[in-house]
Amino acid sequence: MSLTLANARTTLGLMILVQAGWLLLASPPPALGSTRVATPLEVVTIDEPAFQDKDFDIRETGAEPGERSCSEAINRAIKECHNRGGGRVVIPSGRWKTGAIQLMSNVNLHLAEGAELHFSDSPQDYLPVVFTRWAGFELYNFSPLIYAKDCENIAVTGPGRLFGHGEKWWKWKASRDAAEVVYQDYILNGKPPTERVFGRVEDGLRPPFIAPINCRRVLLEGFSVESPGPFWTINLTYCSSVIVRGLRINAVGGPNTDGVNLDSSRNVLVEDCEIRSGDDCITLKSGVNEDGRRVARPTENIVIRRCRTHEGHGGVVIGSEMSGGVRNVLVEDCEFVGTDNGLRIKSNKSRGGFVEDITYRKIKMRGVKQDAIQISVVYNAYLPDKLGDSPPLLRRLVFSEIDCQGAQYAFRGVGIAERPLSDITLKDVRMTADQGMQFHNVNGLVLERLKLNIKDGSEMTLNNCRDIVHKKPTE
Repeated sequence: MSLTLANARTTLGLMILVQAGWLLLASPPPALGSTRVATPLEVVTIDEPAFQDKDFDIRETGAEPGERSCSEAINRAIKECHNRGGGRVVIPSGRWKTGAIQLMSNVNLHLAEGAELHFSDSPQDYLPVVFTRWAGFELYNFSPLIYAKDCENIAVTGPGRLFGHGEKWWKWKASRDAAEVVYQDYILNGKPPTERVFGRVEDGLRPPFIAPINCRRVLLEGFSVESPGPFWTINLTYCSSVIVRGLRINAVGGPNTDGVNLDSSRNVLVEDCEIRSGDDCITLKSGVNEDGRRVARPTENIVIRRCRTHEGHGGVVIGSEMSGGVRNVLVEDCEFVGTDNGLRIKSNKSRGGFVEDITYRKIKMRGVKQDAIQISVVYNAYLPDKLGDSPPLLRRLVFSEIDCQGAQYAFRGVGIAERPLSDITLKDVRMTADQGMQFHNVNGLVLERLKLNIKDGSEMTLNNCRDIVHKKPTE
């Protein structure tokens, strides 16, 4: 009797095996889906992760609540889940202490209702070193608190809570600037990433909280960060098809505790998040200076929507590490309350790279302490001491339906004579601010239906600008 093997996926997602007239059902594979979002240039498809309907409780691999570390038990559960085709590794309700966690493909690290995952503040719990990108430089350093490399189909989901306990790490910021050490001693001397090995307290390189690198189909959803970690909170590097959804991040208190950083990643959706940050709340990056240009991977095809930020240095920020480029970005339906700046693009003459085809629309700001909108290529970055000769290209930037009630400056756009900002459009903009709009070295400026309430009366200053179209509200 012959044997026929039909490997067919039905609408029910079943693998069907037909043998000698009998119908046998194998375990169904997870059904993969996708989300489509419209960016300024195209409709982008974001492939969503999916997981087998299997749970792996960390208590089954030896985890116990309390002060005893569960690192080994959690990582054993992740490995077992991965080896058995994937599923959910469940952190149950209770208080659990851990060090570094390393995700693997097809694993969803799920924080159940009432789960509290508390991370150790001992640097030794984040060794051995792993490959990462630290503040724009490729190197080996302490493991992030939650790390993944070269994985596909991974997730961290809630509704449980994460506690970073980063306070003991923050004092490293007071020593000689770690980024300067990396830049001067490694990048400029041409050492390859394999020789840039850190992971010592004296190096002063604090690890980020959640940091997948070179991963595809990533979901971060529904959990909260209750206390910041050592450094950036979420740092997605070289990742594609990413969804960051419904997070509540409280990262106030520490230096450089950014909320969500997208670093040389593509096809990303960030939506419905509420972020309080000790630095920038949502940031787009792509490497810094020579190292960023060497890697040359832009951050592109990004949609950020329905997010609300509080405090922090900026609501949605591009740069200053943007040497690989940033393009095709839509930021819409967001609100910034009490941030230092609202929308910000920051770079300088050492960065190179480009920022292009960026659209901001339906943005509300309240009580901004400095600039409602700032675009600058004279940002006073932490390195180098002398600016190089690689001015970035900033062009095709659109700001529409912007409503700001309270800021020091309404808008500051500062280019440089050798490479002006170009093709900037502001339309349907309402702003109340202490000082008005300032534009320096801009080629191509469209101002349409602006309503400005400026306390000092100086609605607009133009310096070395050309090709200006100004349509007043009544036109």
